[in-house]
This record gives sequence, structure tokens and C-alpha cells, in this order.
Amino acid sequence: MNVTETNTEGLHRELKVVVGADELEQRLSSRLDELKGKAKIKGFRPGHVPKEHLRKVYGRSVMAEVVQQAVAETSREALTQREERPAFQPKVALPEDEGEINQIFEGTADLAYTLTFEVLPKVEVMDLSTLELERPSTAVTDKDIDEAIDRILATNQNYKPKDGAAEKADRVTIDFVGKLDGEAFEGGTAQDAPITLGAGGFIPGFEEGLMGVKTGDEKAIEATFPDAYPEAKLAGKAVQFEVTVKEVASPETPTLDDEFAKSLGVESVAQIRETVKTRMEQDRDMASRLKVKRVLLDKLNESHAFELPPTLVDNEFQAIWDQVTKDLEQSKKTFEDEGTTEDKAKEDYRDIATRRVRLGLLLSEIGSRNEITVTDEEVNKALIERIRQFPGQERQVYDFYRNTPEALAELRAPIYEDKVVDYILELAKVTDKPVSVEDLYADPDGDHDHDHHHHDHDHGHDHDHGHKHD
Repeated sequence: MNVTETNTEGLHRELKVVVGADELEQRLSSRLDELKGKAKIKGFRPGHVPKEHLRKVYGRSVMAEVVQQAVAETSREALTQREERPAFQPKVALPEDEGEINQIFEGTADLAYTLTFEVLPKVEVMDLSTLELERPSTAVTDKDIDEAIDRILATNQNYKPKDGAAEKADRVTIDFVGKLDGEAFEGGTAQDAPITLGAGGFIPGFEEGLMGVKTGDEKAIEATFPDAYPEAKLAGKAVQFEVTVKEVASPETPTLDDEFAKSLGVESVAQIRETVKTRMEQDRDMASRLKVKRVLLDKLNESHAFELPPTLVDNEFQAIWDQVTKDLEQSKKTFEDEGTTEDKAKEDYRDIATRRVRLGLLLSEIGSRNEITVTDEEVNKALIERIRQFPGQERQVYDFYRNTPEALAELRAPIYEDKVVDYILELAKVTDKPVSVEDLYADPDGDHDHDHHHHDHDHGHDHDHGHKHD
């Protein structure tokens, strides 16, 4: 095997690899020796077929196999000898001329092919101990707990049937049949459907049409599907619902006592308060971590400049762009509806792709240098959490991940990222900064999340920082 550089510009590499005809002949001969003891050919006893006869019968097909194996082995050997670190699987360009291919298969010409790839850049990591970060924190007060319990009471209303007309916040139980141009449409019929007036859970016009109804009423209600409704047949269409009112009931706030606590699965009011406090603290800790992580990644991105493999950036951008355009298509919106243009959006998302690739390579380098790894136990834990999101389909989800290495890698990547981030935060100078609840949950771009009280769930990972690590 002979390897020659034909292009080494920047991170781009192009190698010409030549495997001599004599080496191919040796490989062919070894393969024919293996076949000699196995081949069954009429007129010859098993194990006694002459090699030359095998060459005549199988020579071309075996040589094709030999060439394929030779390319696989010599390409790996070429990369190892040169200590190259490809950013992705190298592209192999084999001879295309039919005459040259025939000569190679006949053993009269060398095999020459080209390897094209990009290499990972050399990453110089800053002194991580010089990083200075503020970590926002917000203590949980008795007032916070009281307000949270009030919301729990409000979402566990008791409903008492009433004789009067339905008002906002009342629950109306109905049967209904929806019709488009006089014909019932799929998904537009229900029995004993509970509707809380004012909750906004139905299409415009429907809840408004139920205002003032009484138990036993029958009524036709006009309503209109939104233009962005996912089902094209109904999007923007005016429909009519034939409604029968089964019950009108008004809400009653339950009494906060131990009996109510037991209905929630705990023993006492004190335990409700303790549970609420623990969940709020966990939720705020998660929000605090996301904030400091975002700032950390911003600083890392700003503090490191190194050449990025163009194909990695292109692939990352394409993955983002495909999702963006798919989301727009599903929501029936345009870039103009989002206050931008396609060209400006492409520029912005390419910046995000560049950031992701830079941070991915940087975090991988930091993790590799410090022998940070993800254990099988950690991946299994993440897999169990994912499986729980699909009740009734646990076996199918488990089999999918176990049989799909790429999907399993998607579970491993955020675990690795978090472990590297934790490592950096241990080295950095991190000071706690008390902030308001509103600031703790404020959007990174400046918009506040007014529904911050309902954040007692897994926030997931910063969507701008999804990395795939080796």
C-alpha cells in the first residue's frame, strides 16, 4: 500500500491510496485457499478442487470481494498511520473507467482509489478556572407555598349541579355532533363531554355558544376552526354543532384539610406543604442551572476560536433547517409571519449550527482530556425515563433504542454534556445571585415567562446546545 497526499488545505484531506496488483493477487490467493476446502463443484471431490479451476470459476466475483475488503482495510490503515482524526466517515472514490476496473479484476493493474474527508481541528482549551459566573437563585417562601396550594385547590374544584344558566367557570356536560356543510365530520362527535366555560379548550365560538344554557337545553352552535388548524379539511371552516346539555354545574373550592390531602395521595396538609416546597425548590434549582449553563456556554463559545469542519456545520444546519421548515409547514406560517425572511432565518440558524458544532467539539475535548465518560447505568436510567413517556408501548420503545445505536447515542449525548458542564462549573468561580421569580424564569432573549409557577417538570436541555459526542 502506498499513500500520497493530494490535498491538505485547512481541515480538508484528500489521500490517494494505491494497492499493488501483487498485493491483490496475494489476497486473492489466500481467499481461494479458504474456498478450496468448502467449494462444491460437479466432477470434483469436496476439498479437492484445484485452485486454478476455482480462479476460472469464481475469479472475478472473488476479486470483487477482495477489492472491497482491501479498500476497507487499507483505508483504515492509512488513517491510522497518519494519525488522522476524521470528522466523519471518509468518502471513497473508486476507479470509474470500465477498462481500468477490468484490469484490476484480472490482476494486471494496481488498485488506486481516493479518500476524501475533513479532520477534527486542534482545540486549545482556555484556563477554565478563570471563568467567572453568576448563578441566579430564588428561595421558596411561605407565600409561594400558599399561592401554589391555592392553585392546587383551584384545579381540584368540586362541581355542584345547578338549575340556573351557565356562567363563566361553570362546567357544562354535553353531547354534541359537529357538521360541516350539513355532514357530520370525523372527530366532531362526543358523548358526556365536560366543558369548563372560559377555559379556552375549544375552537372559537363554541364555549361562547354555551354561555347561558340550562340543563336539558338543545341548541345549535356556530363555531369556526382556526386557519392554522392541522387538519386541512377543517382549517378556517365554519361548522355547526348540535348540542344537548346534560348538566350545568358550578365550581366549589374544596376545603384544605387532611381529607383533601388524602384525595391527593398524601396524609396531611403539612405533607402537602412539604411536597409543594420540595418540588418548587427542585424546579427552581433546575431553572437556575439552565441559566448558569446558558451563560457558561456563551462564555465558552466567545472565548474559543478554531476552524470548524465545514461538513459538520452544513449537516448541523441542515438538520435544524429541516425541522424549522417542517414546523412552519405544520403551523401553516411563513417566515414573514415570524417577523423575518428566509435569507435572514438561514443566516441566524447557520450561526446556531456553528455554535453547536464549536461547543460540541470543545466539550468533547474537555471531556476527553479529563476522562469524563457516561456509564451504561446512566444510559439505562435515561432509557427508563424515556420509556415511561410511552405508556403501553414500553416494549416497542425499549426494542427501538436497543436496536438503534443512533437513538441510543441521542440519549447518551445530553448526559455527557451535563457531566462536562458540571466539571467546568466545579473549576469556575461561581457566585450565587438572589433574583426574583420572574427573573429566574425570564426567557434568555428578555421575554418573561408569566406562567413560571407551573414549571414543576423537567425543563430539558438548552435547545441551542444539542451536541453529539463520541
